[in-house]
Amino acid sequence: MARLLIVSNRLPISIRVDRGALCLTRSSGGLAAAMRGPHERMCAVWIGWQGSVAGLTPEQRQDADAALAGIRAVPVHLGATEQHRFYDGFSNGVLWPLFHYLLDKVNLDAELDWEAYQRVNERFADAVAAQYAPGDVIWVHDYQLMLLPALLRKRLPGAQIGFFLHVPFPSADVFRILPWREQIVRGLLGADLLGFHTAGYRKNFAASAAHVLGLDPDEAAIEHDGRRVALGVHPISIDAAEIERLAAHPAVREEAARIRAEAGGRKIVLGIDRLDYTKGIPRRLLAIERFLEREPELRDKVRFIQLAVPTREMAGAYAEFRRVVHEMVGRINGQHGTTYATPIHYMHRSVPLDQVVALYVAADVMLVTPLRDGMNLVAKEYVAARVDDDGALILSEFAGAASELAEAISVNPYDIGSVAAAVKHALTMPSAQQRTRMAALRRRVATHDVHTWAQSFLDDLDGAAAPDPALAAPSARRDVPESVVERVRHAPQRVWILDYDGTLVPFAPVPDLAAPDEELLALLRALSERDRVHVVSGRPRADIERWFGALPLHLHAEHGFWSRPLACDDWVPLESDAAAWKGEVRALLEDFTRRTPGSFIEEKTVTLAWHYRTVEPELAGEHLRALRARLAERVSVDALELLGGAKVLEIRPRGVHKGRVVPLILDDVPARAEVIAIGDDRTDEDIFAALPPSACTIHVGNSTSRAAYRLPDAGAVRRLLRSIHA
Repeated sequence: MARLLIVSNRLPISIRVDRGALCLTRSSGGLAAAMRGPHERMCAVWIGWQGSVAGLTPEQRQDADAALAGIRAVPVHLGATEQHRFYDGFSNGVLWPLFHYLLDKVNLDAELDWEAYQRVNERFADAVAAQYAPGDVIWVHDYQLMLLPALLRKRLPGAQIGFFLHVPFPSADVFRILPWREQIVRGLLGADLLGFHTAGYRKNFAASAAHVLGLDPDEAAIEHDGRRVALGVHPISIDAAEIERLAAHPAVREEAARIRAEAGGRKIVLGIDRLDYTKGIPRRLLAIERFLEREPELRDKVRFIQLAVPTREMAGAYAEFRRVVHEMVGRINGQHGTTYATPIHYMHRSVPLDQVVALYVAADVMLVTPLRDGMNLVAKEYVAARVDDDGALILSEFAGAASELAEAISVNPYDIGSVAAAVKHALTMPSAQQRTRMAALRRRVATHDVHTWAQSFLDDLDGAAAPDPALAAPSARRDVPESVVERVRHAPQRVWILDYDGTLVPFAPVPDLAAPDEELLALLRALSERDRVHVVSGRPRADIERWFGALPLHLHAEHGFWSRPLACDDWVPLESDAAAWKGEVRALLEDFTRRTPGSFIEEKTVTLAWHYRTVEPELAGEHLRALRARLAERVSVDALELLGGAKVLEIRPRGVHKGRVVPLILDDVPARAEVIAIGDDRTDEDIFAALPPSACTIHVGNSTSRAAYRLPDAGAVRRLLRSIHA
């Protein structure tokens, strides 16, 4: 039976020994709470680090593993140093601050930590592969395991793999600071579905993939390694019904009443955060101080409660941060406290969920002002707890939750004056307006709860991992086997049909920089001494003539519109008067070229090409979509076709394509000759389609192809040609 394999850095279980007895306690973090439902309902297996077991005896460790197995949890055992470098060193010393835009805290000299990050991701891949059975669905979570999807794809090519990022994905300009950016992007693209909290995070990842790997993502997917990787927006949520149940519980209501009584009739403004530098607590304290300075008449009417939950207590940076926060609270209370009360009631400890909900119920205003946050579930929990539809939520515009909770009072957490003003606005908001806002917020949180989130992601993963019938067969998914190489090597006669750009030479920023080198010219000359060699290129015939005219080759230019047989000095066109359409289209391309720095037009006899390889990726994508739309309005579908290539859009007459030269080539091929065709892009698919099944077809690169085999790049093509000619 197919299962769900949940993979995260930590298991949702803490292990400890109490008076000699082994105790397993469920964790209360956001990821643990979010995935508890799928883990229980779907009988899923959860794979992750079980926490430090240094204090356990060997027998207790065995007992712990057995106890974990009983609740379908599989531990990944890590050494203390390895775990420290992986988690504290790279995950939280590099990725966490980078993804939250706190660049001054990013350690970019972290080679040893990066090596540990790679090793631990490999360890997780081994653990998942050991648990995997055909049909299982794998769901990987968060920034600690961003290499894992590709590692799993290598071990388990046919597996359904989803990845969800629980933190923000930064803008491409910020992400590209990372020295290991390419490995991270390639790691993530091993998944079938990548999930993000917001459309903004998804857009940032797509832009990063475009910059780092030169890919052309659309809004919802990226083509990579011959696969389509879906990009989804799945804002995580909470178990709203459980929070509502707790909020209505008599014991919680009684605790909330006690909190209000302690406030002595003052309005309560609440903040609940992990004591992390991303949460903006110091700037929030400055905003509270500004409020107390601006509103002296309200000083004795408001009580600020700040619950700071300990996190990463062993890290030096966090110890310093804790000291700064404590000193700020002391300074503000010392300046603005009275003989009757202090303005800020500060608690630095963990609190059970029922007491947290009591605080939500008691608070008149919830202050959620992170500097940057993937989602922030505290905001949603506060909303769910307001069962009387009262209260006011102040929410940072840089929290992912801001994209959903539009009725909250939105603030810029860096602007302490506006946060102070928002506090006054929330405290003085008419009750009718409060109820209107909160009712709308509660409906949205209740509708889009954590169960809907999980099921939506799994449904999308199921759709993303399903094979596309249009691409299912055949597809270039195999390297050229040695048996095929031997067959070609010993064939009595061989006919080669070779593309040029991307096949015999790598792509260059501009076409003129991709002239053939002496090694290639010598290789083609040597090959043509025994074999028939056809070069079929989209290049203008002038380029092909200049580069290869002196070699004993059959030449085909402009996608086969022009051909120059070996024994002929003249180029022969495929048909006459095929370029009457170009005037209007050329004018449109010129307009887009003027508005797109780095782009240029290449004109051939019967085609026009708009190149955008050196254009900034976001601008290229935007203008390419607009250009396609404008061309679709003007171009006759029956007469012309738009052909997307490697950073180029080509407009050509319908029916003029490389496949048209195949019958001409095959008419002159001996019966026992081995035909080998090699190409890298969409234009070469027409050749593959026109050839008989007996031909050896090879796709270069990672795109989807009908070719039987594939090679990674132009260098591999040359090595193949040399090995067969030798």
